[in-house]
Amino acid sequence: MRNDKEDALSQSLRNLHPVRSAPIQHPSRRTVLQNIGIAGLSLAVSPAFADEMVKLPFASGPRERPVTHAFPQKGDMILQRVRPPLLETPLDVFDRGVFTPNDQFYVRWHWAEIPNSVDVNAFRLAVRGHVDRRLSLSITDILRDLPRVELAAVNQCSGNSRGFFSPRVPGAQWANGAMGNAKWAGVRLKDVLDRAGVKAGAVQVRFKGLDEPVVPEAPTFRKSLAIDHARDGEVMIAYAMNGEQLPLLNGFPLRLIVPGWYSTYWIKMLSDIEVLDKPDDNYWMAVAYTIPDTPHASIAPGQSGVKMVPINRMVPRSFFTNITDGASFTAGTRVPLRGIAFGGDAGVAKVEFSSDGGKSWQPARLGDDFGKYGFRQWQTDVALGDKGDHALMVRCTNSAGEVQPDTPNWNGSGFMRNVIETVRVKAV
Repeated sequence: MRNDKEDALSQSLRNLHPVRSAPIQHPSRRTVLQNIGIAGLSLAVSPAFADEMVKLPFASGPRERPVTHAFPQKGDMILQRVRPPLLETPLDVFDRGVFTPNDQFYVRWHWAEIPNSVDVNAFRLAVRGHVDRRLSLSITDILRDLPRVELAAVNQCSGNSRGFFSPRVPGAQWANGAMGNAKWAGVRLKDVLDRAGVKAGAVQVRFKGLDEPVVPEAPTFRKSLAIDHARDGEVMIAYAMNGEQLPLLNGFPLRLIVPGWYSTYWIKMLSDIEVLDKPDDNYWMAVAYTIPDTPHASIAPGQSGVKMVPINRMVPRSFFTNITDGASFTAGTRVPLRGIAFGGDAGVAKVEFSSDGGKSWQPARLGDDFGKYGFRQWQTDVALGDKGDHALMVRCTNSAGEVQPDTPNWNGSGFMRNVIETVRVKAV
């Protein structure tokens, strides 16, 4: 049965008319997206982008980044790039709860040509290709005619933590904030495909959003899933996150959700679904976002002749969220430790911590389980008895038995880092 909050969400989507202009302002959590697209995207650098700086401890040395609150529907974010916008979630946000707030959920786009507004009354989602009948679905069609589902899942950039790769690799130098966890609401992709009628011989399903290349010769951003994966009942098309409509920068009005897989497949502003009867060989599948077909997607710097495959499932990770490198504590007192973990494409089975640099491990207490694809909070406390430096470590084991490795992987794209996290603190 639909509740009042769901009805209000549906009504606000149907009544949306984002065609005017207005100054950028912080949206309230109740009215976010009533003004979606009205503000537009202000992408010009101004003093407002640098109210403060944050120091990120990258492998190549500390780097300072500005903290901005000048993007529509976004609070304080670490600015990695203005155009296309790359905004990183500050680490302390993950200490406040298991779900990442929409206004501080990270942002990553490939092309700079992003719509400043979307008119939901004119918007249509096309379903075409190797199907019995083409579809052109309005937001109202989706809300009214298809079953609503919810799923908690982590969205993580393939290059999250790239700044910690050594030797350094090109690309956005993210710290650990190119990720977030949300409760997504929408419809099953399977239900949409079934309505179109998938023909025998279908191989893959390809997805495209409203963003466009900056020059005609550049490849349109498109990603594909195997037909069985696309129809597994878990892949979904979301119109809301954390009980609110999707923010514009996070994919309004529709976003593909591929739980357990890296966010390159989570197409924002989803507008086109094409069923293919042959494998997709477009640039973004065959060349970009490929990884070495090796354990942990790892090779030696300079190594060549390695088979490459499209990046796919995520791997387990865990983080400290209430302490950072260089923190000091009184020797002999008990120090509370908190953090988050996720299992990649499986649930979190256990989280362990070490206060002696990995010589011994103890279990941490796990928080509530909101589903196998989401963040799981953990906590414990430790006594730092001896004065001096201490290496605190945390690792996650997922329900498939996969454990975070104790040595970092390396590849030329800076993808899939999930080495055991270490924080160095001092007892005084």
